[in-house]
This record gives sequence, structure tokens and C-alpha cells, in this order.
Amino acid sequence: MNALQDDTLTLYGESFSSRFLLGTALYSSPAVMEASIQAAGCDMVTLGLRRQNPAEGDGDAFWQILRDSGCRLLPNTAGCHSAREAITLAQMSREMFDTPWIKVEVIGDDYNLQPDPFGLLEACRTLIDQGFKVLPYCTDDLVLCQRLRDAGCQALMPWGAPIGTGRGLMNRYALETLRQRLDVPLIIDAGLGAPSQAAEAMEMGFDGVLLNTAVAKAHRPPLMAEAFAEAITAGRKAHLAGLMQQRQTASPSTPTVGQPFWHSGG
Repeated sequence: MNALQDDTLTLYGESFSSRFLLGTALYSSPAVMEASIQAAGCDMVTLGLRRQNPAEGDGDAFWQILRDSGCRLLPNTAGCHSAREAITLAQMSREMFDTPWIKVEVIGDDYNLQPDPFGLLEACRTLIDQGFKVLPYCTDDLVLCQRLRDAGCQALMPWGAPIGTGRGLMNRYALETLRQRLDVPLIIDAGLGAPSQAAEAMEMGFDGVLLNTAVAKAHRPPLMAEAFAEAITAGRKAHLAGLMQQRQTASPSTPTVGQPFWHSGG
């Protein structure tokens, strides 16, 4: 029996069979992107509106692939530096794609692309009031995440590390605190570089992983997408199974010399 058969990710009342969300930027060609989406087995893909312009027919192959993928589109406000910019772009995306889903990014620092907590909270409050299903890209700051939840965000997307760095889970204490204190879905977004890092996030109890660069810039992106998908599934299974408690000292699986293992309970 598949342990994950009925284990779906629920966001804003909608269920998704995959816990892997994949970005659509930086691929060497539309064909490589398409193969990566298929290998990932994801239900949702993100796209940056500032980088594409479907109304003008830009990148027809790109848009056809997204339409044919069967994945839900998650437009994002990447490149915005103020709440007003993000709100305007979100409104445009709703008109363009006929979807209330939006990943909200408000960048506060151009060096490490760290989200602006003040602009992000302002944008999310406004968009929630306007009926959007908001997924905010945020840092691992507990108070900010609490404020975003209180504003009506039913899921949060804290970073593992700055976008595109591949450094993994840089602040495990903060991420563990978020998981312990917040009762909404948490999706690690940005900074992962290896499938093992995605598995670790899922083992910690996070609900999903969103990434782009780690797949798009791999030597073989479709194979890397498959590796991440398998790692996310493995990490989720490990979390559901329950990891053993760590110990300071060794604990032999057969503690009594000469005693058969089936008598030891090991």
C-alpha cells in the first residue's frame, strides 16, 4: 500500500497530489523546460510576469508548453520593489490568466534579493482583501510569518537561502521554529541546490518545496527534476514515519552479547 496515496497538499481548500512546485525560468530551451516539468510530476508551475508577455505573443512555444502541461499556473510578482508594484502586477495576472493564485514577492535588497517584510505584508493584506489566493515569498522571521498568517495568508513560503545560491537550509533553528509555531502549510521557496536539502526540509515537516535554479541550471535538468521529486517524496515519507530520536551516546541494537536479536527487541 502506498503510504502517500491519500496524503495530499491542501492550499486554500484545493488539493494537490504533488508537493513539488517548479519554476519556469532559466532553462536553455523550451524543450528542456517541458521535459523538466514532466519529470518533476508537479501540479503547479510558477512564472514571472515581468519576464514574459503573453498578450504580445512573446515566447509562443513557452506558453504552449505551459498550456499543455496541465499544471496550475502560479504567476509571481518577481522584480517588484514596492507593495504598489506587486499589487498592480497581481491584478494584471488575474486578468491575463483568469486565476486568483499569486506568489507575492516584494524585494527589499537587490544584493541578496531578500524580501521587504513591510512591503510584503502590505501587499498581502491588500490582495487577500481583493480575493487573491496569496502565497508570500518571505524570510524565516517568525513574527513576519505570524503577521502574514494573521493577514489571511493560508500558506507561507519562507526561503531556505537567498534565491539562486544553492546553499540549502541556512537557518535550521528558525525554520524548525516556524514549523513548530505555525499551523498553516509551509513551503520552502528558494536557495536549495541539492535533492538532499529538499529531503531534509520535508523531514522537518515542511509541506512542499518550490525551486527553479537547481533544476534549470543542472547539467541534465530533467534528470535533476526527477531527483528532486523523489527526494521530496522520500522526505515526506520519513516525516510521516517518524524519525528516530537522536542520542548523545551509542545504543547497540543487540545489547546483550550472545542473545539472539529476536529476544532483544532490536
